[in-house]
Amino acid sequence: MEIKHRIVSTNGIKMHIAEAGTGPSVLMCHGFPESWYSWRHQLIALADAGFHAVAPDMRGYGQTDSPEDMEQFTLLHLVGDIVGLLDALEAPQAAIVGHDWGAPVAWHAALMRPDRFRGVVGLSVPHRPRQAGTERPTSLMPQTPDAMFYQLYFQQPGVAEAEFERDHRRTVRNLLYGGSGAARETAQPVGGDVDFYATGMVPRGGGLLGTRPDPSALPSWLTEADVDFYAGEFKRVGFRGGLNWYRNIDRNWEFLAPWVGAKVTVPALYMAGDRDLVLSFRGIAQLLPALKQFVPNLQDTIILPGCGHWTQQERPNEVNTAVIKFLRSLG
Repeated sequence: MEIKHRIVSTNGIKMHIAEAGTGPSVLMCHGFPESWYSWRHQLIALADAGFHAVAPDMRGYGQTDSPEDMEQFTLLHLVGDIVGLLDALEAPQAAIVGHDWGAPVAWHAALMRPDRFRGVVGLSVPHRPRQAGTERPTSLMPQTPDAMFYQLYFQQPGVAEAEFERDHRRTVRNLLYGGSGAARETAQPVGGDVDFYATGMVPRGGGLLGTRPDPSALPSWLTEADVDFYAGEFKRVGFRGGLNWYRNIDRNWEFLAPWVGAKVTVPALYMAGDRDLVLSFRGIAQLLPALKQFVPNLQDTIILPGCGHWTQQERPNEVNTAVIKFLRSLG
């Protein structure tokens, strides 16, 4: 079985996809700072299990178009891209899997178009419903006189780009290692009291990468060749597209008002690592026990011991086994 690549048209942009196998379609949406390559362990495994596995470079990443207008990176655009991808594949329906930022895309695709998405798997990020009476998300993000939540640091165009693009390879190596289960086990701040990988906070007047040194060795799941691939993609296209997803967080909140009270009704699976920084975000500890209220057909919640943020890359065998079992249960 081999992974094939092609460019398709969807929602007014050109999208690069990697695909393998034949059978019922499964779309896999990556997060930040990643690419289709994040699903390299799943593409062949799902194809061998009898599925048509498809992993796109999402809008703003890799070989997929990155519109100039920052406002063209909302969840409505991103869900539209994936619905259009189904049309390009001539697939009436598909299951959808998402990790990191790809998880909200997957959850909302299932929320908005249950006629097209027959099942959803969220990795790392659970479904966070838009609720009535809430405030703009950025107004609730933690900040102190000395530090701000990293998603606030990403808001000003050009700031994070300037830091990340000084050395694309160091950036990718640092972020992928730093969010891993191995790094979280031994996390120590470089200086002061701010450690991004323990708190999600970025010191004011500093940068995100300075909170951890460049690792001397990589964990077993990540090779220098993997780092080279990611770094090469970001050196070619930059980080602006991926960061623009964060710059639409409040706009997403506005646009999702029509879905207040709506539930994800299709069968669902949620998986995360117990060392994933996302699990320590404000509100997540309270959300997980109540997740079934918003996703009533949630089949299972799986927490992987010792696993960090990069779920499908750190624990490919466990993720493949659970996802294939879930997909087969859809019939």
